[in-house]
Amino acid sequence: MTRALKFIHAADLHIDSPMRGLNSYDGAPVDALRGATRRALVGLVELALREQVALVVLAGDIFDRDLGDFSAALFFREQMARLTRTGVRVFVVKGNHDAEGQISKRVPELPGLHVFSAHHAEVIDLPELGVAVHGKSFPERVVDTDLVPSYPKAVAGRFNIGVLHTSLTGRPPHNPYAPTTAEALATKNYDYFALGHVHQREVVREAMPRIVFSGNLQGRHVGETGSKGCELVTVQAGAITSAEHVPLDVVRWHHMQVDATGLASVNALAASFQLACRRAIDTADDRLHAMRVTVGGESVLAGVEAAEPGSMAAAIQAATQDLGGILLWVESVKTALRLPLDRQAAGERPDAVGEVIRLVDELMADDAALAAWAGDNLDKLPGWPAGMDTPDNRLDAHELRACLADAEATVLSRLSGS
Repeated sequence: MTRALKFIHAADLHIDSPMRGLNSYDGAPVDALRGATRRALVGLVELALREQVALVVLAGDIFDRDLGDFSAALFFREQMARLTRTGVRVFVVKGNHDAEGQISKRVPELPGLHVFSAHHAEVIDLPELGVAVHGKSFPERVVDTDLVPSYPKAVAGRFNIGVLHTSLTGRPPHNPYAPTTAEALATKNYDYFALGHVHQREVVREAMPRIVFSGNLQGRHVGETGSKGCELVTVQAGAITSAEHVPLDVVRWHHMQVDATGLASVNALAASFQLACRRAIDTADDRLHAMRVTVGGESVLAGVEAAEPGSMAAAIQAATQDLGGILLWVESVKTALRLPLDRQAAGERPDAVGEVIRLVDELMADDAALAAWAGDNLDKLPGWPAGMDTPDNRLDAHELRACLADAEATVLSRLSGS
């Protein structure tokens, strides 16, 4: 029987990606967060050695930006040397973050590690493994043309792997680099396309060829939630016999919605949050879990929060202290609470309560009106909250609605004397 061959597909390591704004968080596990990308890569290397893989393919964005010193480059080389000295072959394409010319710090080449050319697509034939690997690196940060037509044709009698950094037909919020289609990839007659650039894992096509975004190795902020890792693929007699996502993240980001409807005390809220955490997180898991919590629903707690801002955050933070066996850091607590009331009847009132409800309903129903109102009013404020992680310090429509609901609850609580 032909010996099975295993390979790993990973992408978007973003080694030493800066965790911006961490110092503004009181009690943030800064060292754990800033070292997460390196520790995830160590985990990948240990997985490769443990599984005795024949090759590792990395589909771009090894580094996050130009290097301030040689540390990240030397760390990456050291980890790859652990693989190559045991005979594991490593293949890399450069993406938009580490495109040709973007990274100024260079270290000596490593035998056994091949970085695909940015000038032309290449194929590396490995007859001893029955594999051919195809790829092309980004020549510059912005690539707006389809690279696939330049990829070599499949090598007969080989398991053909294509390595490509791309957004395919578009995967917001990622920039539309190296646009192409799954149908275009299929015309190459490869067996597997290892894609990078998109940080959310996605199996684009199951077979002929199997096309996969592995996602990034480690979530970098609260916008990159869920399990992160690599693909471990087994090939037997030229066909894929298994392919699985292997989690490698050492810090996992979460958004948790806590429905406070009907809850009458902060103690009840804390208990509800603890129960939700235990359901969502395996207590045998030794990774750090970083969480953004949103407390919503109709509850008298809206009045508590209005009277004592920060009460919900304090209740959630206190609840984390009693979660034995779970490594948890709450990044922030947002509130979207509403007072229990007959909204339709209240909105018909001729007083300030009715006016507030009518204005909020009008803004909630129209994204453009909401954005315009926020632009006119929020820009007059002296500063933005710590931890704002949206582009240009702007909130998206979902976040604006959450802020508006929170503001409405505060105003209505004070108007009603709750």
